[in-house]
Formats: sequence, structure tokens, C-alpha cells
Amino acid sequence: MEIFEKVESQVRSYCRTWPTVFTTAKGSEITDENGKTYLDFFAGAGTLNYGHNNPEIKGKLLEYLAEDNVIHTLDMHSTAKADFLKTFKEVILEPRGMDYKMMFPGPAGNNAVEAALKLARKVTGRETIVSFTNGFHGMTLGALAVTGNSMKRGGAGVPLNNVATMPFDKYMDGQTPDFLWLKTLLEDPGSGLDKPAAVIVETVQGEGGINVASAEWLRGLQELCREHEMLLIIDDIQMGCGRTGSFFSFEEAGIKPDIITLSKSLSGIGMPLAVTLCRPELDVFEPGEHNGTFRGFAPAFITATAALDAYWRDNTFAKSITAHASWLDEQLHKIIDDFPELKLSTRGRGLARGLVFDNPDLAGETTTELFERGLLMETAGAEDEVVKFLPPLTTTIDEFEKGLGILREALSAVSTKHVKVLAKV
Repeated sequence: MEIFEKVESQVRSYCRTWPTVFTTAKGSEITDENGKTYLDFFAGAGTLNYGHNNPEIKGKLLEYLAEDNVIHTLDMHSTAKADFLKTFKEVILEPRGMDYKMMFPGPAGNNAVEAALKLARKVTGRETIVSFTNGFHGMTLGALAVTGNSMKRGGAGVPLNNVATMPFDKYMDGQTPDFLWLKTLLEDPGSGLDKPAAVIVETVQGEGGINVASAEWLRGLQELCREHEMLLIIDDIQMGCGRTGSFFSFEEAGIKPDIITLSKSLSGIGMPLAVTLCRPELDVFEPGEHNGTFRGFAPAFITATAALDAYWRDNTFAKSITAHASWLDEQLHKIIDDFPELKLSTRGRGLARGLVFDNPDLAGETTTELFERGLLMETAGAEDEVVKFLPPLTTTIDEFEKGLGILREALSAVSTKHVKVLAKV
């Protein structure tokens, strides 16, 4: 551990929550250098939807590397890219009646968001972007400007401008707003709101605390965008690739975004890959107008294609996600009933679930207890009041039951230490 303290920047964070050195991983488990194995309900913040070292995906990668195939090609053509584009079109876009052009903006989700914002401004000739309370879209300046978290925004060091923040669904005392406020601002020449280029939104806010937008709210947002000629950007970086059940998280709402951002689990195995999808008529960048060195990592194309082939050729995998999600929701409600003193609640969609604590401090203590007992989970929300479930989508019921058993032990320890003691005073 000494080398990390001496050489690595203080900005590191996850290693402070889980102070050990990890070495190997498979499926829903990860092992440290002491031989202790942990259940992983964090999954690389949603990057490992198909588990660690998925054998079907890894096998294709090893074959590709063994044959001295190209690894780095900037945006030159390659067979790896061609296969990915063909498979994505055939397996994802065409069955859903979707027609999008695909841009490779760089290796990470924030690159996809930056490209989306830049494209929206170029297409419309406007500057303002509408974002939402508790939204999270990345840590680079453009993405950070449309992010709500004050601590993260504070690190920018410069003003984060050209953004108008509006209330997310159920932000106002649990109510679903009807967009009358935003509609009034857009239509009133005295409101001071410049006509926006676009709206950017997550259908489920992951870092914001597993806040779920209703299908009705999303459809209303799309209607407002169409009425006022604003582009609708769906940030599906954490909630896409099956996290909510369907491949895209917005499918349930029946909406058709103008621009979609994808990353995290897109590569299937944890390698960097991000894309920005846009309607063909929005594909207006000049050649090289937006580029980067690592915007087409060939090995990630191979693993992404393998993931699509293995899990999305039919609806079997999607059905299993939905079934496991329903079961997990039932179990979490039982846990809430068994620990009334902790004042818990739950929310989420698919296998993005949150256990919400009335006292935020107890959420952090719970994740510490979980780590000590062999389960990795993180907190989320404006006050870190939510213990967040982002397990691999391939997690078995046996593994879920083991993890929930650990969760019960951790909650019991927290309750004994705080709530029950205070009740006696």
C-alpha cells in the first residue's frame, strides 16, 4: 500500500472506501492479494454488466490479440470496427426501428457527452443546455457544467456557464412536474432564458441517487423539446446496455432521442469504448472537427461485438434481467420491513436499485460494514444517502441471496451500534 501513498495523487477515491489491493476477478466476484474474495455489487460503476472476465467475451479478445491484429488505428477503417458497426446495426438498431449515425468521440463517457453537447450547439446555433437537478454527466468542463453535484462542480476552477438547471421528475416533494414552469420560461420573452440548443437527461440518475424518471415524464419532456425545437439527448452511459432490462433505458417510455450517449458496459468487458449516436440529419461535423487519439480502440470493438452476439440476439437475457429485478425489489422491501428503526426506503428500475437511508451517515457506515464482510457497494445521492445496487447483470440468484445476507448482517450491525443505543437514551 505504501507505493500508492508515495506516488499516486490524493484525488483517488474508491480505494479509500475499499482499502485493499485487488488482483483477480471472475463473474460477480473479485479477489484481493490476501486471498479474500468479495461479491461485487458495484461492477465498475456499471461498466461490468456481463461480469468480470466474461469467458465468452474474453475468449474472442484473446483470439484477436494472438493473431497480431491491429490494436490502435485512430479512426482508420479496420475489420474490428466494421464487424462492430454491422453487429450493432443488425442486433440493436434495426430490430428497434432506429436509424442513427455513430460517432467515436474518445474512450470514456465524458467524451461522448462532450461530443453530444458540441454537436447540439453546432446544429442549432444556440448555446444553452437544459440539465436537471442531481444529474451527473462527467468531469470534463462541458459535462461538468450539466452536472448537479456541487462538490464536483467546485473542482472546475472556472465558471460553468450556458446551462439552465430544471427539476428532475419527483424532485419537488415527490411530485411529477408537468413542465409548465419550463414551458412558461421558453415562451416568455422576459424570462431571461435563452432558447436552448438541447436538453440532456438520464432516465435513471445513478450517481444522483437512483432517481427514476417516469415514462410519462420522459414523453412530456420529448414533446416539449419537439414543440420548442430543442434536441433531446439521452445520457445512457450508466443505465444503457441492459441495466434497466431493455438495451436502452428509454425504450419503456417509447421516446426517440435525437442524440444518445453510450459507454461503460458497451465494450462488454471493461475496456474503454464510447459512442455518440445521432439522427442522420444531425451528422454535421466536418471531417476532423471533433477528434482524439483514442476514439476507436480495436480490442474494445471485438469485445463489444462479442457481448452483442452473446446477449442481445434475442430477448432471453432481457427477460432474465427483468425477472431478477422483480425478485430483488421484493427482497429489498422485506429488508425495509425488518429494519424499521433505520427508516429505509427503496427505489430503482431493473438492476439499478437504491436502498435509501433517512440518515445519510448510516448509509456510509453500512457500506463500510459491507466491505468488511465481503461485499462491494457504494453510496450515491446528493448527501450519499443511498446504498446503490449495480451488480453484474449475470449475477445468479444464489449470489444475490448471499449478498442480501451480508446486507442484513451489515444493517444489523449499524442498527445495534446507533439506532437501538439511541432509543434507550
